[in-house]
Amino acid sequence: MALTVWLDVCILASIIEAITFEAKMNFMQGTLDVLILNALVSEPRHGYDVVEWIREVTNDRLQIDDGALYTSLHRMEKRGWLEAEWRVSPKGRRAKYYRLTRLGRQERRTGESDWAKFAEAVSRVFAANQEA
Repeated sequence: MALTVWLDVCILASIIEAITFEAKMNFMQGTLDVLILNALVSEPRHGYDVVEWIREVTNDRLQIDDGALYTSLHRMEKRGWLEAEWRVSPKGRRAKYYRLTRLGRQERRTGESDWAKFAEAVSRVFAANQEA
């Protein structure tokens, strides 16, 4: 009986850990998606240009891993948030340029609003400790 209870507790702990990991992954993917969608608001860009734009806008505070970037770009293209076409970059190389679709613009607005609410909530937590 004790072994069964212990196994049940271990299984439950594993499930909770998996849910927490999945929630963290969804949060990180969602954050990266919103950053990329914002990089594409003004004009189509290729992957390296998206990374450079984010790096410049954040004063080198955010640096995007190539693997994460292309995974996110492909995921958003499959969801219909982005369209892509091959072009020649200013450096003379063939590159895949991404642009926002109507759905992508809508998702950007939603993601930006969600992030603003999240940032406000976190700021309130920090402010509460400063008052104490």
